[in-house]
Amino acid sequence: VQLQACGGGLVQAWVSRRLSCTASGRTFSIYATAWFRQAPGREREWVATISWSGGSTYYEDSVKGRFTISRTSFENTVYLQMDSLKPADTAVYYCAATTDPYNILSLHEGSSYNYWGQGTLVTVSS
Repeated sequence: VQLQACGGGLVQAWVSRRLSCTASGRTFSIYATAWFRQAPGREREWVATISWSGGSTYYEDSVKGRFTISRTSFENTVYLQMDSLKPADTAVYYCAATTDPYNILSLHEGSSYNYWGQGTLVTVSS
């Protein structure tokens, strides 16, 4: 499985931005796809996860109500719609996928995912 993330850039606070993560290869083996982020000087943190069927979504508390993770099956693409962006959202955003059955309790852990895309930088200016 290969993951290609894009959509980052410089945005002003309170505007929206959409990130895309396109999967290729053995996509039929994917169980779930997630977005993580890593801000300068901080550890990587989980943002959101979506089941590959698109039927289940999970969010980190600080992005609930502002970010939406979704998937288009015919494109094998997972999106992260980010609304009301804040400077604190500035980070390199990574998409990840797991080809193993997942445990809801560990979706926030990077070790739950065995494929990672390159990051895309989102910078939110105040």
